[in-house]
Amino acid sequence: MNTHAPQHHRPNRRPNRLRGRRHGVAATVTAVAAAVVAGVLAPSAATAAPRPDSVQQRLDALVKDDGMPAALATVKGRDGRTRTYTAGVGDLATKAKVPVDGQVRIASNTKMFTAVVVLQLVAEGKIGLDASVDTYLPGLVRGDGFDGRNITVRQLLQHTSGLPEYMNTGGIISDPKRYVEPRELLDAALAQKAHFAPGTQWEYSNTNYLLAGLIVQKVTGRPIGEEITKRVVERIGLRHTYFPLAGDMTIHEAHPKGYLRGEDGSLTDYTELDPSWGWAAGAMVSTNTDLTRFYEALLGGRLLPAAQLAQMRTTVPAELLGAGVRYGLGLISRPLSCGGVSWGHGGAIPGYETFGGITDDGRAASITVTAFPGNGDAGAHAEQAVDEALCR
Repeated sequence: MNTHAPQHHRPNRRPNRLRGRRHGVAATVTAVAAAVVAGVLAPSAATAAPRPDSVQQRLDALVKDDGMPAALATVKGRDGRTRTYTAGVGDLATKAKVPVDGQVRIASNTKMFTAVVVLQLVAEGKIGLDASVDTYLPGLVRGDGFDGRNITVRQLLQHTSGLPEYMNTGGIISDPKRYVEPRELLDAALAQKAHFAPGTQWEYSNTNYLLAGLIVQKVTGRPIGEEITKRVVERIGLRHTYFPLAGDMTIHEAHPKGYLRGEDGSLTDYTELDPSWGWAAGAMVSTNTDLTRFYEALLGGRLLPAAQLAQMRTTVPAELLGAGVRYGLGLISRPLSCGGVSWGHGGAIPGYETFGGITDDGRAASITVTAFPGNGDAGAHAEQAVDEALCR
């Protein structure tokens, strides 16, 4: 949930970070909410790194220097081998080991899955990328400066709609264990003013993917979670990835605990929460290895026809997320220090923050830390770790 969101787009931070906190840590939650919260081998078969290398050193530094309880990674290198890494502890209270390739909340990485389903429906002729929101949700989007008749599906997926962020109202996630209906989230967004005319600017807003999920449900007659499961998760065999059912606050398989960092630096266990406020923008659970497998299937053409994949990779500047960063249709490109770009997304939610991507030649990396918000420059350090893993 958001998953990972740019706070009014904090530079060098991952996008879409759904953020929030409970009364005991209310100040952090409200600030986080306003900011917004995004491998071919099964985990058991992934090759464990035989000795400390640059990736392991980076993870160790995230724990030792940046105060992360744990850091996990999956990296597919130039040699085609997939390796997993861990650092820190999986539970601050018991000091239990970090589960290798444990499940985590992937927050705004969910947007990639939602975008793929929308684009599959585009390929099937059931949704038009340049059709208006009103075509599918007539009369639903009306407000101060915005009108669903003038906003397209493409603008939702690319964050160029001008729609305000529903996470900007701190009350939405004041109680992280409360179930929230998508319509309640939408009402929170529509009560605000439009930020700009559709198509004139770029600004990250979880509200866009809330509406994308509602469009999928209207067109298919099925819940967005079911469509993601059938069309993506099961199709490419992601054995450790799921979209939580209503009321499900747990993480099903072995996982490190996730922590919310308070303004005073304290860490509160936020492993269990109701991700309904992330929904189509950030509710999913996965592993680093499953995420790298998803990247490979997506860029390898196993999820979308060539025409729709090309649309997904058509980007606009999104430098509020970092120098040279661009946003496609639910897909982010980031320049690499060694040349070229990586494709991925990222996500943050109280408890977990995930960074990663894949290159056109198949190098892939996914790194998760188990506290959010981060401590100082932790997010930038994690981004550097991804860059180094892809460039080494």
